[in-house]
Formats: sequence, C-alpha cells, structure tokens
Amino acid sequence: MNIAIPANMNAVEITRPGGPEVLALTQRPVPQAGPTELLIRVEAAGINAPDVLQRKGLYAPPAGASDIPGLEVAGEIVGMGPLVKGFMLGEQVLALVPGGGYAEYCSVDASNATHFPQGFSAIQAAAIPETFMTVWSNMFQRGGFKAGDNILIHGGTSGIGTTASMLAKAFGAGKIITTVGSAEHRDASLKLGADLAVLYREEDFVELTKQVTDGHGADLILDIIGGDYVARNYAAAAMHGRIVQIGTLGGRVKDLDLFPMLAKRLTHSGSTLRSRSVAEKAALLDDLHQNVWPLLEQHKLAPQIFRTFPLEEVVEAHRLLDASKHIGKIVLTLK
Repeated sequence: MNIAIPANMNAVEITRPGGPEVLALTQRPVPQAGPTELLIRVEAAGINAPDVLQRKGLYAPPAGASDIPGLEVAGEIVGMGPLVKGFMLGEQVLALVPGGGYAEYCSVDASNATHFPQGFSAIQAAAIPETFMTVWSNMFQRGGFKAGDNILIHGGTSGIGTTASMLAKAFGAGKIITTVGSAEHRDASLKLGADLAVLYREEDFVELTKQVTDGHGADLILDIIGGDYVARNYAAAAMHGRIVQIGTLGGRVKDLDLFPMLAKRLTHSGSTLRSRSVAEKAALLDDLHQNVWPLLEQHKLAPQIFRTFPLEEVVEAHRLLDASKHIGKIVLTLK
C-alpha cells in the first residue's frame, strides 16, 4: 500500500506562555517514523490538563519530545519503521505520545499504540490513552484499589474524574464520593456511579465522606488539586488510607501538619505519566488492554465526550477547558 504523505502539516504551537490565546496554527515538517515507530495521520486528539500546564510554561516536554502540545491521538497508520511488528498500513490505532498530538501527523513508538476497541470511533479512541492510563496507573497500580474500597475522587467531572468513577463502579467500589463544582456536575457524577457528589464550594467533603462511609473514611483518594486539599484529604482518609496525587491545580501546600498522616498510617504518593520510559508506558498499556478493553468492547463503560472542536478552533477548546464547565473530555478533530 502506497500512501501519499506531504512534506509539511498543520500543527498547533505555543507562541509564548499564557492563556488560550497563545496557541496558534503553524506549518511544521511531517515527522518521520523511526525504526520502531508508527507515523499516524491524526483524526482526533484529546485535550488534557498537562497541555494547559505546558501552555502556561509550567510543564516542559521531556527531552527529545515535540514541543507541539497533545498527549493522546487516534488515527490511521500511514508509515512505520522496519522493526515494527503487529501493525499494518491503513489500520486505525490510538496512541499515548510524549508530545505532538495537536497536529495532522504524529509519530510514536509502536509499543505505545494499540488498535481501537471494537466499534469505537476515532473521537472516542482519542479520549482513552492519557486519561485511562493515568487513572489505571494511579488508582490501581499505585493506589492499590480493590473491590469494597471507599474512594474519594476530586474533580469528579474532569476527564480523570469521570474515568475514575466509571472504573471504580465497574471494579466493585464500596462508596464512591466525588467533588464537583455545580448542581449539573453533581447530577452527571451521580449518573456515572458516584454515591455522593459533594459541591466543594458549599459543602465539606471531609464531613460528608465520613458520613456516607459511617465514619470509616476513604480508603483511597485520587487528588488532582493539591494545595489546601492535602490536609483535608488526611482528615477524610480512613486508617491505612492511600492518597495518590495526580495533579496540583490548587497550587502549593502551605503550613501542612503531617501528624495526621502519621497517626492514621497513611500512604501519600504521586506520579506523572508523560516522563515515563517507552517501556513503562508499553507495560501500562498492556495492563489496560488486558483489564479494561473487555469492558470498553462490551459497552460497560466509555470515555465521556463533552465536546469536539476542529484543530483550527484550539483556542476556543482551551477556553472551555479553563472554564471547568465541561463533563468528561474535550477532543480536537482533524478530519
């Protein structure tokens, strides 16, 4: 199969650190597939919080990665290196990439790509890699989630929050508690499986977590906020609870008393996905493929797509993300 590939492509660049307005369309050379890589004609690309941090100048790409934002893509294989096995030109794949997703073409190590779940569109597939791999890594591998655990999920209607809620429900959580910003978001979170969705501006998630768990507290807490939530997480956690820091949208921690962590014998850890090695990401994707793909293909869960934007409207897409009014994922389309 011969597939015509242009020399240049449309892509999004960050012209300077700042708000959504610093994103601009540009022309870049089409990347080349290395010996173990696929070249993907991108049909859809997910938008994630790390993209926002990169846009603000707070999260530089790993060494050797593209400066073009975008960490997850779905599309058609149009090129591949000589060492690639298990794929064919013309097949559709989704991939976790270290950068370069907001573009018409993107290269990725073949081990960090996989075929779509059966019956999925490119838009649905593009909403899987970054979010599902982040949640699986932090909730199951690092956080040790198991059936019966009470789980507190901050940012319940974010891409991370909706995914964590669905997986917690699918894998037999005890009580699922989320924090949300509006009545509309509360209703959406409850529909996705939460037993309690706390309006964080009006209600105390510590008190309500204890109430709904009959004083036990949360066995596992997934936190994308940080800041003053850290001390409150310690208060909401059960004895021997696990707290996994996925993000720090609330800024730095100030005047933190660590004694509650000691008294409850808590484990507080954190991680990022982007800077992990190709091999680590490949192992994580394999784990996800084994444990979550059957649920996706049986339509027991699916990524929540809030809205799509064409690549040319990336500024508006980021404005929507910054407003925190979305439920689930925002996806760029290139087709």
